[in-house]
Amino acid sequence: MSTSVLPQLRIADDLLALLGAVTTEPRPDARLDALTLAVAADLPVLLWGEPGIGKTAALTQLAASLDLPLTTVIASVHEPSDFSGLPIVGDDPAADGVPMAPPDWAVRLVRAGRGLLFLDELSTAPPAVQAALLRVVLERKVGALELPAGIRIVAAANPRSSAADGWELSAPLANRFVHLPWTHDHEVVVRGLGGTWPRATLPRLDHEKLTSAVDFARRAVCGLLAGRPKLVHQMPTSETRRGGAWASPRSWEMTVRLLAFATAAGADRDVVSLLVRGAVGDGPGFELLTSMDRMDLPDPEDLLAHPAVAVLPERGDLRQAALDAVVAAVRARPARARWDAAWTLLVRAVDTGAPDLVVVPATTLATLRRDDWTVPAAIEQLAGMIAVSRTADSAADRVAAGVGR
Repeated sequence: MSTSVLPQLRIADDLLALLGAVTTEPRPDARLDALTLAVAADLPVLLWGEPGIGKTAALTQLAASLDLPLTTVIASVHEPSDFSGLPIVGDDPAADGVPMAPPDWAVRLVRAGRGLLFLDELSTAPPAVQAALLRVVLERKVGALELPAGIRIVAAANPRSSAADGWELSAPLANRFVHLPWTHDHEVVVRGLGGTWPRATLPRLDHEKLTSAVDFARRAVCGLLAGRPKLVHQMPTSETRRGGAWASPRSWEMTVRLLAFATAAGADRDVVSLLVRGAVGDGPGFELLTSMDRMDLPDPEDLLAHPAVAVLPERGDLRQAALDAVVAAVRARPARARWDAAWTLLVRAVDTGAPDLVVVPATTLATLRRDDWTVPAAIEQLAGMIAVSRTADSAADRVAAGVGR
């Protein structure tokens, strides 16, 4: 048959097939990495984003990349019984009870034994439906049916301000998710519309690191909570914030799992930050991240014992903290040899990093000198730098004062 006489709908189908033929490419994306890592950790994830931002498309691509069958359930168009099950009266309910029959989508998931359950439009589901979803998300049960371990759960929601007839997420349901903000990336959208989208891949877990990863995660979380007991449970007072990530024993347990997976996978700091804050909220999350940074700081006594060959942190904030710890150690146990060693460390810090970081530690260290301690040559090496820094600060203050007038 000539192409000129083909039915127009067949030609339209061919055109649609060409438009749907896309490829994927590896591309650094902290949000996508955080999502796949949380999926690998078998924790429910909730993607927050404006309508049309690509949440559904991202989940479709994720399922295809991970070779998982995707089951989409629009939460807002279902009744509570669609998740809790419909009662089915048998021959002898007094003896056998009344079982709760699950919906067909749950039966298909169980038969497949694996898959990605996508609960869409969660924030437009009324409170009664959200209450029914609690058991699905936490216990992985739909009616009398239990979802197998191979089923991962991801949900999506729009902020109430942009959701039609939206509801705030209930606090019990919100506390069962890892919350990830989902925004568009201009370059990703442009390349995707051109036919190439980022590829989602499961993290590569290093089997040799599993034990140490679990130990690190537990030490990090328990170390913080031991010193900050008020962080164990912090349910927000406002309804809006209760519908997001907040700290509770449940979400801290999720954080331990996420940290263990992130450590075993060698995830970068941006990914870890998204996951931690998505589990326990921004405030407790930032405190944990700061605490984790200090876990990696070198022991000030080790630095003082071998100042000439000491390895200082590369990051400026961590290097500053290490130098401050050295000065604090000398103040706590002053001795001429320790004071001299600290000056050697400050010189090494200037030689291997930003000189301005040693101004405050050097000024403080100078005040610790005893009358019978000879001024070391290291001070002469630092004196000029400190003087220049102070002159620059004074000039900046004068400029700021002039602008303020």
